[in-house]
Amino acid sequence: MTAIDLHWQSPEVVYVFDGYCGWCYGFDETLMAFWQANRHRVPFRVVSGGLFVGANKPRIGTLGFIREANARVTQYTGAQFGDGFDAVLRDGSLVLDSEAAAAGFAALREQAPERAVEIAAAMQHAFYIDGRSLSDPDTFADVARTLQLDAARVRAFMTGPQGGMAATEDFALARALGATSFPTLLVVSDGFISPLPRIGASVQMLTRHLDAALSARAAS
Repeated sequence: MTAIDLHWQSPEVVYVFDGYCGWCYGFDETLMAFWQANRHRVPFRVVSGGLFVGANKPRIGTLGFIREANARVTQYTGAQFGDGFDAVLRDGSLVLDSEAAAAGFAALREQAPERAVEIAAAMQHAFYIDGRSLSDPDTFADVARTLQLDAARVRAFMTGPQGGMAATEDFALARALGATSFPTLLVVSDGFISPLPRIGASVQMLTRHLDAALSARAAS
């Protein structure tokens, strides 16, 4: 496997998430506000981490902890889960495939990488509100239309070899960054990785930690 070079020329905020991660969904609103407050001064990169990959692609109905976990997500973040998602949970047959989800996300991101935070939130809305499968290219085509992106191009990217390659590259980068749980939020600069707070942090707290990380790198 090719080594991943993290010696990027300028600092970036890196968000590692998974489309099927409920805590990531709960973090969407705070992350969006943090991105909007700081995107003018530092680039944001969003990477799929790979929660359900390889042989670990369960049917949602086999994960008995989900309702309790989602109740905690709502308690701590205020995020609500939609009727479409509740129907998927009751049915129980949906296979959670993070590889397909990452390919779909990469297909959207490829058109507008500077909007990756917004894209990730829209993708999770499709699942956690509408109950759309993140293995279905139609889901990502519809998200593309909502975001005024090219739906046909998204479909071709996701279902072609580019989608799988992009997912694999994302998972490798997540591992290189040491992201073993999701959401993970980092500042990466010239090989240095500085973690930022996650669930429960305010936009102001996140910005203070970002300021400190940027100042530390500038002084080194």
